[in-house]
Amino acid sequence: MVGDGVLYECLANARVTTVLAVARSPLEVTHPKLEELRRTNFLDYADLAPELSTVDACFFCLGVSSAGMSEAEYASQTFDITLAAARALATARPRATFCYVSGAGTDTSEHGRATWARVKGRTENALLQLPLEAYMFRPGLIKARPGKRSKTRLYRLLYAVLTPMYPLLMRVARFHVTTAQNIGRTMIAVAANGYSKRILESTDINLIAAGA
Repeated sequence: MVGDGVLYECLANARVTTVLAVARSPLEVTHPKLEELRRTNFLDYADLAPELSTVDACFFCLGVSSAGMSEAEYASQTFDITLAAARALATARPRATFCYVSGAGTDTSEHGRATWARVKGRTENALLQLPLEAYMFRPGLIKARPGKRSKTRLYRLLYAVLTPMYPLLMRVARFHVTTAQNIGRTMIAVAANGYSKRILESTDINLIAAGA
């Protein structure tokens, strides 16, 4: 859902000349500047070293819900997969920008009670140690691009309830609400211009997107 919004913003933005979309399943869009690369192995990117050496930024939007998973399973799907991509990029293109979609409430102490928050925190900490211009995006509630739904059933139910309330939420809880399009606009702006913070909350995302 997030990757969909980011992709469409990249395709619409003149500053982005080429998009290499690495995904599990076929995309629903074609575009002259889009190259689609489908793969099942997200733990080893050695075969992509030539492509990675030419990119300026990676917008990493892949993620899963921790519901029903053990901590080891969730860490495999979150920490291991993210760091595999980031380390490959750091090797092929040092100092490239890496924008990681984390989440509001992420626990960088790595000792909190919530499994997802600990694992996301460990992931953020490891990313910030790599020779990359790494930025952590911590959105709260994310409104999808019109017509797009989350693949996670629990999230679909949540968004079905909250979407009609979105205008109100933007007024009363604007510090915790953003859109997939705003995340995309902000990633592009951060890749182009940098940002004073390495951890961006929803307020930062919305502020940057408004001026992008």
